[in-house]
Amino acid sequence: MKRLAIFILVLLITLTLGGYGFIQQKLPQRSGEIKLEQLSEAVSVRYDERGVPHIQAATELDAYRALGYVHAQDRLFQMEMVRRLAQGQLSEVLGEKTVKIDRLFRTLRLHQHAKSYLTTLDPSSPSMQSLNAYLDGINQYQATRAKPLEFDLLGITPRPFTAEDTISVAGYLAYSFAAAFRTEPVLTYIRDELGEDYLRIFDLNTPSQGDVIYPETPHTNSPSSSKLTAKDWQGLNALAEVSQAALFEPNLPQFEGSNAWVMAGSKTQSGKPLLAGDPHIGFSVPAVWYEAHLQTPSFELYGHFQALNPFALLGHNQAFGWSLTMFQNDDLDLIALPPNWDNLTSHTELIAIKGQPAEELTLYSSDFGPIINAALGEEIPDTPIALWWAFLETENPILEAFYDFNRANTLEKARAAASKIHAPGLNLVWANAEGDIAWWAAGKMPIRDTSTQPAFILDSQTAQAKKYGFYPFSDNPQEENPKRGYIVSANYLPASPNQVPLPGYYNLADRGEQLIKELSQPNKQWNTQNSQAVQLGEQSGYAPRLLKPLLGDLYASASSKEETLLINQLAKWPGNFPTNSYLPTVFTEFTYQLLIATFLDELGEATFNNLLSTRIIDSALPLLAADPASPWWNNQQAGTNQARQVVVGQAWQATLKHLNKTLGPKLDDWQWGKAHTLTHNHPLGAQKPLDKLFNVGGFAVPGGHELPNNLSTSYSSAPWAVEYGPSTRRLIDFAAPEQALGINPVGQSGVKFDKHYSDQAKAYSEGRYYPQHLAEKDIEQNTRSKLKLVP
Repeated sequence: MKRLAIFILVLLITLTLGGYGFIQQKLPQRSGEIKLEQLSEAVSVRYDERGVPHIQAATELDAYRALGYVHAQDRLFQMEMVRRLAQGQLSEVLGEKTVKIDRLFRTLRLHQHAKSYLTTLDPSSPSMQSLNAYLDGINQYQATRAKPLEFDLLGITPRPFTAEDTISVAGYLAYSFAAAFRTEPVLTYIRDELGEDYLRIFDLNTPSQGDVIYPETPHTNSPSSSKLTAKDWQGLNALAEVSQAALFEPNLPQFEGSNAWVMAGSKTQSGKPLLAGDPHIGFSVPAVWYEAHLQTPSFELYGHFQALNPFALLGHNQAFGWSLTMFQNDDLDLIALPPNWDNLTSHTELIAIKGQPAEELTLYSSDFGPIINAALGEEIPDTPIALWWAFLETENPILEAFYDFNRANTLEKARAAASKIHAPGLNLVWANAEGDIAWWAAGKMPIRDTSTQPAFILDSQTAQAKKYGFYPFSDNPQEENPKRGYIVSANYLPASPNQVPLPGYYNLADRGEQLIKELSQPNKQWNTQNSQAVQLGEQSGYAPRLLKPLLGDLYASASSKEETLLINQLAKWPGNFPTNSYLPTVFTEFTYQLLIATFLDELGEATFNNLLSTRIIDSALPLLAADPASPWWNNQQAGTNQARQVVVGQAWQATLKHLNKTLGPKLDDWQWGKAHTLTHNHPLGAQKPLDKLFNVGGFAVPGGHELPNNLSTSYSSAPWAVEYGPSTRRLIDFAAPEQALGINPVGQSGVKFDKHYSDQAKAYSEGRYYPQHLAEKDIEQNTRSKLKLVP
């Protein structure tokens, strides 16, 4: 990377002295005429003011072939990197630092699964023909145009894109939803090493049948009969760290959460349904979604497309539209095998490493699935841990599912398409212009043994590890045209219509409850204008709920009148996170310091850090705060029992010390906008000075973790870099879907020096929206250039 940094400086000097032609050949061509083989007729591509292509074609296959070409113009490097990530091939171009990530993805078997999965598909089906046309468009672009700048810097040799790449990337999408890698080892460690009393704050006896406010049905906790060794725990902590690193270190988008809601015509100003959605995904350059409008005589869709997938995961047209959120069901189990388990198969793969000899990696498999702790690249551990994952165990016709969903203008069609999504679990929130609204939780829910508590590592020698098939789609959470007139999906625990267990790693209910509070206002009629304030909401009940039982301890900890006044402000604070307030900064730093003071002595640094990367810590904190008798307040290292007030006082004083040292002595220096910023990071932007060339930002932004405007950071000390949040914000009124609103967090293009590389970044940080043109007159009025693709 240092050599790359020197190279880029030389390159910049070259460009400054006369590299205009070099820049131009790298830029997308958005005007003129280009020959594209295998088109049946010429295709028109009109680019609007944001660089969104509006594709008019005679046939759907022509449209998909053109989509592949124009998508590659803007995002070829993103396509290359995301397939390398999914297939464990990053180190070939990035070197030794990504070997641990490559080991993990080789162990997940995504590429192997893609190969075997494709043998089950009919190549003549509409979905496969469309995929192959799209990939052909990508490959024609790659074969005839200049390589992206990043290919030059990294020495990437272009190779054709295939359907295996697309399916592998779908596996990466499923992996980014899989919280079990980080959660199950931590909870198992707490249970086995600290005891059941320490689990109380994690609320594992709450149900899985889903009530946002009052969950009721308990699980049965079944401890494992096999004891994990110190070496096992060391390996599992390392595995959890790699799992987290795989989501963030490559600076490629990963899915985290989401908001979506739909209002029936009875609650809207127009009398037609209104759809809102903002999937929460990691920020990066380029952003995850590529917007494109496809038109043929038989098909039309304004879609948001993911790299290497020709079927929109978000979309709308004049007749219908949808958004999605993560279901967050637990469809992955870690299963402990006995030491020296003799029923393993193995094979060896080579990981190519730039500038070094290739590394051999032996992959082991069991009857339960791959041995996941082999991802560390070491010998078989004391206790092999197998991975059972619905993504690898189901038919999962996900390509066909989204092909159908892109055309699902009726309840029946949409429901049927949703039922074909087996993994990852997704909530599909849908509406049509006829007045129907609906939501389906899509995903195969495994039927586990009644003794199983899947939040822990399971014992292969007991019934815990058994599966008895899958529940039918009719048991999944879902609603169609509810009487209340609206549906909200925000990653909280949903309800099954037939009360089947729904174990999972769901988000707190606070974000969803805030949305419900806003949308359930009586006599309020909604439109795309007043809905913006809901989508940009900076408040929830979480912070006041966490602080309330601790206020007495905080007052007792105050060492000055000024501290008491500050605690008074926190006591009255409604939990909002605008950029000009210092209270969010104090609360967020205090939360982290409280975590350190409470958990670090019991867990040790590695397990503690892994706990911070789980969703369960969010639900644990308020329960801990409300329980003065919790054993977590004790100091295990010192072997002393201590009151909650002592720990709260330590955290409070550490908060003030850190903020004074880091941000300055004045409260105004602690404003949220100064401490909480958004930078969109490029895969090469981690290395200085490449960050100055490729990264975009930083911007002072409001919002925060588990708020409607979910601009989230990890648990750490101030200042904070936002890691994920709304990957787009969409608002569609089906009385006028041609006037839909949306935003890209950075820009349409991933090509440096292109005018659409970062042209939306500032507007996004300010909470602005742009029109998504669908009507012919609007497209024509806003066309900035025209490209013609000819046979």
